[in-house]
Amino acid sequence: MKSLIAFVAIAFAASSAFAADCAAQAAEKKLAGAAKNSFMKKCEKDSQGAGNAECAAKAKEKKLAGAAKNSFMKKCEADANAAK
Repeated sequence: MKSLIAFVAIAFAASSAFAADCAAQAAEKKLAGAAKNSFMKKCEKDSQGAGNAECAAKAKEKKLAGAAKNSFMKKCEADANAAK
């Protein structure tokens, strides 16, 4: 239980850091309006995917590939987001 709480806290902190990083990148590129919204969505999505190393490690440990890996990753990421 303690490890789950720690994981959720780390994931939340990481997602906040990614959001701040995406906002900084958008400001640096001087984006506004629809361009900024589109950039932010893509940046945050990319950051979350890269940040979910735990799911990727579990998939690798289970030696999953192809459709099985995609299905596992989707469920793992959804479970991780639900825990937030």
